Amino acid sequence: MAIAEKMQLFAEKSSWIRKMFEEGARMKAAHGADRVYDFSLGNPDAPPPERYNEVIAEIVRDTRPGVHAYMPNGGYPWVREAIAARISQEQQVAVSHGDMLMTCGAAGGLNIVMKALLNPGEEVLVLAPYFVEYGFYIDNHGGVSRVVPTTADFQLDLAAIAAAIGEKTKAIIINSPNNPCGQIYPAADLRALGELLEEASGKFAGPIYLIADEPYRKIVYDGHEVPSIFTAYRHSIVVSSYSKDLSLPGERIGYLAVHPEISEKAALLDALTLANRILGFVNAPALMQRVVAELQEVSVDVSLYARRKELICQVLRQAGLAFVEPPGAFYVFPKAPIADDVRFAALLQEERILTVPGVGFGSPGHIRIAFCVPDQTIVKASEGFQRAVARAREMG
Repeated sequence: MAIAEKMQLFAEKSSWIRKMFEEGARMKAAHGADRVYDFSLGNPDAPPPERYNEVIAEIVRDTRPGVHAYMPNGGYPWVREAIAARISQEQQVAVSHGDMLMTCGAAGGLNIVMKALLNPGEEVLVLAPYFVEYGFYIDNHGGVSRVVPTTADFQLDLAAIAAAIGEKTKAIIINSPNNPCGQIYPAADLRALGELLEEASGKFAGPIYLIADEPYRKIVYDGHEVPSIFTAYRHSIVVSSYSKDLSLPGERIGYLAVHPEISEKAALLDALTLANRILGFVNAPALMQRVVAELQEVSVDVSLYARRKELICQVLRQAGLAFVEPPGAFYVFPKAPIADDVRFAALLQEERILTVPGVGFGSPGHIRIAFCVPDQTIVKASEGFQRAVARAREMG
C-alpha cells in the first residue's frame, strides 16, 4: 500500500462528514441545490460583522517596511495584549499576553498543546459525543484517546470521568458549547470536575490538565452563558478560534491561553511556542492577527442562528424526534427513531436530507444536524423528516 496503514485506517474512521459532503455535491448536481437539504457541515454562514470588512480594508493598505516580516512564534505581543484583556473578562482571571499564544485556528492550538504535553502512551480523556478530530490530534503526538460517556442529556458524568482516570491520564478535553450537541457545561459541574482533577493529580503525582475547546463560546441562546474554566481549575488551558464568532473558518486564526497559576508555566509556554514552530505553523497568519486585534468587542449576529435553532427544533418536534434543545453552537443531536443511526441517515438521504450519523462522534443512535443553513432549507426539509421517521418506525 502506498500510504501508511494508520492513515488508511484514519481515513476510514473520519469518512462520515466527508462522505456526506461528497454525496451532497452529487445530489445537488442531480436534483438542483435548492432541492437538497444539506445539514452535514458545520460551516458558519452568518456574514462576518461589517466592522471586519472595514478593518481588513484598512490593514491591507498598510505598506510600511517590515509589515510582512517574521514575528515571535507566539504572535505579535500587542495582538496578544488585546486578546488577553478579553480572555480576562471571560475567564474572570487576570491573563497577560505572556500567558497566551496566537495559533492557526483551534485545531492548530490543540495540536501544539498535545505536542507540548504528551509522552508516548499517555492518555487523554475525550467526552462522547465529541468532535471527531480529537482522536487524530492526540494520536499525532503519541497519545492515546480514552472515550468517556456523558449523561443522557450530554452533561458531565463525573463518576464516569473519575473511573476513567488512571496513572497514564495526562489531560481531559471538554468542548462547551459542544459539537455535535450544543450542550453547555454549568459552572457547578466544572467546579466539581476541577475538584476531581485536583484530587486525582495529587494521587498520581502530576497535574492532569483540563483543556477547554471553546470556538462556540459566543454562539449561545436564551440567555445562556459559558462559564469560566480558569475559576474552576488552575491546571487548565483554553483553546479557541475566530471561525465561528467572526465567521472566519478559512482564515485559520485562533489562540490558546494557559491559567496564569498553572504549574511550571514558563516551561509549558516555552514548549507550546516551540511546538508552534516545529509543527510547521511557525506563527499564526500575520494579517489575521492584526485584524482580530481590532475586533475583540464584535461578533456575528447570533440572532440569525437563534432563529434557525427555533425552526429546526420545530421541524424535529413535528417529525416526532427526541432531542435535547441546544443552548449553544449551531448543531442539534436528536436520537434516531431506530437503533441504527447509519440506516436512519440513509433514510433521510433518500429524502435528499443530509445529516451525519452519531457513530462518527462516538455516540451511535443519534444524528448530527448542522443548522447553519438558510431558513428555507430547514422549512423545506420538514416533510422529508416526517416521512423518514415514519418509515424508520415501520421498520421497527
